[in-house]
Amino acid sequence: MAIKVLLVDDHLVVLKGLKFFLDTQKDIEIVGSATNGKEALAKIEKLKPDIVLMDLMMPVMDGIEATRQVKATFPNIKVIVLTSFSDQDYVLPALRAGAIGYQLKDIEPSELVKTIHAAYRGEKQLHPTATNTLLSHLTSDEESSEAEAGISALSNREKEVLYQITCGKTNKQISAELFITEKTVKTHVSSILSKLMVKRHLQK
Repeated sequence: MAIKVLLVDDHLVVLKGLKFFLDTQKDIEIVGSATNGKEALAKIEKLKPDIVLMDLMMPVMDGIEATRQVKATFPNIKVIVLTSFSDQDYVLPALRAGAIGYQLKDIEPSELVKTIHAAYRGEKQLHPTATNTLLSHLTSDEESSEAEAGISALSNREKEVLYQITCGKTNKQISAELFITEKTVKTHVSSILSKLMVKRHLQK
């Protein structure tokens, strides 16, 4: 059964590009598109997609508010943010609103497909830059005591991965540096985020 995806972006070129590529995937079905958050909510109610690819900066209703309303009304629908912004002012609010994934528009098409599959399985997927932004927030001075407690719980390998992330390296670069697969890197990142109490902080 194909994964039903709704595309939400106010740039028609982006919508067409996403649709053109994702339509080639046998297990993904594009059920519709919207150009702002309000329109997206109306289409979600009608089309009941499994996944929503959500832009952030849009007219009428932005992606963060739309994500919040989607999760409040349709908690089983997974929202993946697909944006050009990776700073704290966007990453944290989007995750707090309920997004299960946060990717940048420079993502490789094959990685976007993997993100959709992971989200469908209920797994969080963050772009390395967004992960770095999140970890920087969690390890800020005002939260240093909690961060230190979380870091002390990391395995030696997880600490190596965390160091590579803070150096700004991508999952692919970390994989090459540590001689492990990208899938293993993603597993370590997920564990690191969990141990640094991401869930607790996102619920503040």
